[in-house]
Amino acid sequence: MNRYSRQQLFAPIGEKGQRCIRKKHVLIIGAGALGAANAETLVRAGVGKVTIVDRDYVEWSNLQRQQLYTEDDAAKQLPKAIAASVHLQAINHDVVVEPIVADADARVLDRLVARGRPDVIIDSTDNFDVRMIINDVSQKYDVPWIYGACVGSYGLSYVIIPNETPCLRCLLEEVPLGVATCDTAGIISPAVHMVVAHQTVEALKIFVHAPVNRKLVSFDIWQGQYRMIDVQKLKKDDCPSCGKTRTYPALQYENETKFAVLCGRETVQIRPAQRRGREWTTLISFLQQKGIQVVQNDYLCSFTVDGRRFVVFSDGRVFIHGTNDIQEAKKLYYQYLG
Repeated sequence: MNRYSRQQLFAPIGEKGQRCIRKKHVLIIGAGALGAANAETLVRAGVGKVTIVDRDYVEWSNLQRQQLYTEDDAAKQLPKAIAASVHLQAINHDVVVEPIVADADARVLDRLVARGRPDVIIDSTDNFDVRMIINDVSQKYDVPWIYGACVGSYGLSYVIIPNETPCLRCLLEEVPLGVATCDTAGIISPAVHMVVAHQTVEALKIFVHAPVNRKLVSFDIWQGQYRMIDVQKLKKDDCPSCGKTRTYPALQYENETKFAVLCGRETVQIRPAQRRGREWTTLISFLQQKGIQVVQNDYLCSFTVDGRRFVVFSDGRVFIHGTNDIQEAKKLYYQYLG
């Protein structure tokens, strides 16, 4: 029997809808709890192509809720995009899975959307800087995107259709979207899957050209609370992202080294201005000359100095674990890697 037979028996999809799904391309930003679950659901549904962008690697604390990953992934410190790709291809080899190990900044997302023209973008990130970039790229290239967030037992989801619904920038001044993260307030797995259920069903609707839910959905699964908020009146004609005169402010970037504290992680990310990959042999030789032990795989290397753990990715990005102090991170970066 056809592997999608049960899905095709669902009348709003049917055989015609399944053929539509097979031709679609979804871009997923983030491969953590939301991203991994969104990717697995859509791969099992038979989407044609999934592109996954993520800057991080699998850690032991991820395994409580990020069900696509294994202990072996954590032990090897595999980048999440790579680990996700391996598992997704094992689930459905007919789906094209493109892993991108990179920071989802304006340059990366602008290029990916312009080149790949996805049919929908799914937000699976944990910070608003990236979401605002997704928002502006969505409006610039007329690609719908689906906002999603969860922390504790609380979750949100909202579909943004360019030129039709209010964008995320329109909502920020009016709707409390929350600032806590799972790193600061914890999270339970059922909340993740509740958000994913809303995001993926709306993606399937977009794929088969069915009407989407245009209300913002919020819930607290622990308290048994659920509501839908009509936000259509919040669309602003003067919004710089989706209004009549657009400037796409989140896409305005400078070509400089960026330092960012990863919320709740006691980690600083450093993103060099030049995006060339590092020469592993030269770097490892330099560190070993200083008596520093290095652990590496095909995608990153890591080492520890004075209680601070460095993780250097092949695209040149660096995580410095054990500090939230950007000045300290800068000093360490230029001392060992600058």
